[in-house]
Amino acid sequence: MRRVLTRWRSAFVISGFALVGAAFALAVTDRLNPLGRTRADDRSVIVTAADGTLLRAFIARDGAWRLPVKSAQVDKRYLQLLLAWEDQRFEVHPGVDPVAIARAMYQMALRARVVSGASTITMQVARLLEPRPRTLGAKVLQMARALQLDWHLTKEQTLELYLTLAPYGGNLEGVRAASLAWFGKEPQRLTWGEAALLVALPQSPERRRPDRHPDAAKLARDRVITTLAERGVIPAREAKEAMEEPIPAHRQPFPFHAPHLAQDLFADNRAGAAVITSTVDANVQIKLEDLAKRERVYYDDGANMAVIVVDNSARSVAAYLGGAEFWSAAGQVDLANAARSPGSTLKPFIYGLAFDDSIVHPQTLIDDKPTMFGDYEPKNFDRAFQGTVTIAQALQMSLNVPAVALLDRIGPVRLAATLRNAGAELVFPVKGAIPTLPLALGGVGISLRDLTMLYVAIPTAGEVTPLRYRVADARGERFRIFGAPAAWYLCNIMRGANLPDGWSMGQGIVRARDIGFKTGTSYGFRDAWAMGFSRHYTVGVWVGRADGSTRPGHFGRNEAAPLLLKVFELLPSEGLAPSIAPEGAYTAQNAEALPLALQRFRPRIGLAAGLKRELPPKISFPPNGATVSVQANGLQQKLPLKAAGGKGTLRWVINGVPLAADVGSGPQAWWTPEGEGFARITVVDADGRSDTSQIRLKAEK
Repeated sequence: MRRVLTRWRSAFVISGFALVGAAFALAVTDRLNPLGRTRADDRSVIVTAADGTLLRAFIARDGAWRLPVKSAQVDKRYLQLLLAWEDQRFEVHPGVDPVAIARAMYQMALRARVVSGASTITMQVARLLEPRPRTLGAKVLQMARALQLDWHLTKEQTLELYLTLAPYGGNLEGVRAASLAWFGKEPQRLTWGEAALLVALPQSPERRRPDRHPDAAKLARDRVITTLAERGVIPAREAKEAMEEPIPAHRQPFPFHAPHLAQDLFADNRAGAAVITSTVDANVQIKLEDLAKRERVYYDDGANMAVIVVDNSARSVAAYLGGAEFWSAAGQVDLANAARSPGSTLKPFIYGLAFDDSIVHPQTLIDDKPTMFGDYEPKNFDRAFQGTVTIAQALQMSLNVPAVALLDRIGPVRLAATLRNAGAELVFPVKGAIPTLPLALGGVGISLRDLTMLYVAIPTAGEVTPLRYRVADARGERFRIFGAPAAWYLCNIMRGANLPDGWSMGQGIVRARDIGFKTGTSYGFRDAWAMGFSRHYTVGVWVGRADGSTRPGHFGRNEAAPLLLKVFELLPSEGLAPSIAPEGAYTAQNAEALPLALQRFRPRIGLAAGLKRELPPKISFPPNGATVSVQANGLQQKLPLKAAGGKGTLRWVINGVPLAADVGSGPQAWWTPEGEGFARITVVDADGRSDTSQIRLKAEK
């Protein structure tokens, strides 16, 4: 008896040492052969809306659509079918299922052929991570890797690797990419038939590819449904309906929203995140893109548009349109981030600084009449003058002389420095140029992004903060561009701006919101702008051509403003809120109620008409360097020639040849080009002073 106990004790000790040795060997092997997750880490980067809605996906480095996905993002019916079909003991085995291996070996020995496999989901993940030829040695390595995976990862992590890496035909990998491509929807809501097809495809993804082999795909799907219905996994009635579902005939395109913003966020993804969550409101974004498609139909000259919608309180971008029709000519250019002349849209900031300095009040009187500022003589858009008006009226009518007079008082250098300090990038025609008075009328370049950022300050008490494009972005440093009273004055004035013809703020008795806005048109009709705000949102709109060429007759009021108002109609209703004057604001009904110093503004310099010298002639259209259309519907058309200034009768010369006096004299003339090419247009006044524009003539197809 003692000898037997001794033998058992020796065997136990030897077994213990053997187990310790095996564990040590496994630990050393694990350390020397760490898990390789290269393919799992090389996932498609996706950009989502704030609520997780997919906006755009970017293909992985190896050319596969391998979208990251969590098991919580997948329909429970699919997960139920997957585990029932592929690995019933997934939750309990250590990566390799000895029961399944024993069953497979027994069935093979009994029937002399492979009846069932023993591959677990963990083993499939190991094979997907490290693809190898299907040999016995590869299978042994696969089993070792499966044990290693189960040692290092939770069951949830292993399952998510399968959901990300499983092949579904072509370059589709992972259940999310497959669901989007074959069904055109996220895998969160799947029918029994859709779930069964997604379970069947990875076993033979190319032979069962639905768009190429629909019969094989249906046969494999129905086999999954029939087998699992017999086991009671799928209710019998629903199994019959599932087998009647059609097989998808072709791949669906992936979601493609806010492509310009998504591209920018992807390029700036220095951390290498697989999921970039933007601040975009998916509902508003999709509505905006639909609106842009409808509106662009009316542009018959190749024009495009850019729109930005900002949530005022969070300073977050709720919608972003860098241009309509991304895949059209020049469609990849992000027009919302391009520097363009803002026209008159900078005027509110001139008035805001003037209010802040107590130079003027909305009821202060100011003269709109011909005025010289050195050699600079601004004129209004319609070439007319309004006489004496209030400051509020001057801004609402976008009069140029009052704006320049105020800028002359506060200083163009100060305005430019204020805008730059607020975070806006200003681009002057000449690098390093000192800002001058034409800044008031758009003599600088600025992007729609930056201009919209500045406009958010008006409904938010004068504070500028960098716009947020990612949910993870912290709120930037605040910069006060002017005080709360000045912002309140601007809000009230701009809410009284004249609407485009045919528009009304009210729709029935109840209005959705109060909107204040300002339009602008750049020199040569290149850019049409409309910038607006409500209590909760700020919207910026730009319309023009990507190449910056002119669009005669298209300006902010008739082109950008209607689009701005339509964009506001897409936003949630806000209702009307009382306009409460902030501390420091001064209310007055007219100029007489103001302190004497604020009753009338007088410019520091200025000569009335008749006392000034005549300026040399200046061509206003076509501007120098412009590309101008010379055909419409295959017929040649007359080109208007416009000039301002000069003395006496103006004469026009085209490529060195004077136009006939009956059509080629005066501040406005007409010329019919013979065809495409380049032209040199010169205007000459009675004193021989001249101005020249070099233009390109291009036939519209």
